[in-house]
Amino acid sequence: MIRHIVLFAWTEDATEEQKAMVATELRKLPDLIPQIRAYTVGDDVGVNQGNHEFGVVADFDNVDDYLAYRDHPRHQAVVTDHIRPIMAARAAVQIEA
Repeated sequence: MIRHIVLFAWTEDATEEQKAMVATELRKLPDLIPQIRAYTVGDDVGVNQGNHEFGVVADFDNVDDYLAYRDHPRHQAVVTDHIRPIMAARAAVQIEA
């Protein structure tokens, strides 16, 4: 299994509405991309200072399924239309789980 983990920090001028739209649009993807086995998105709960503000954890059966998700037009549209305009920083890793 491949686990994809992504963390985001938002720009200072990102609105609450823009941030909420990222989560809303990402949460639609499991219904549109059958290769997704598990999908969790959400805001950091604020326990530790210095964390990124938002995270995504997605599980796939194999690398090809992850690549299908990564390159899927709907996923790319969310990235282009909703994430990049407010993204200040991003960190990502794909691990075998």
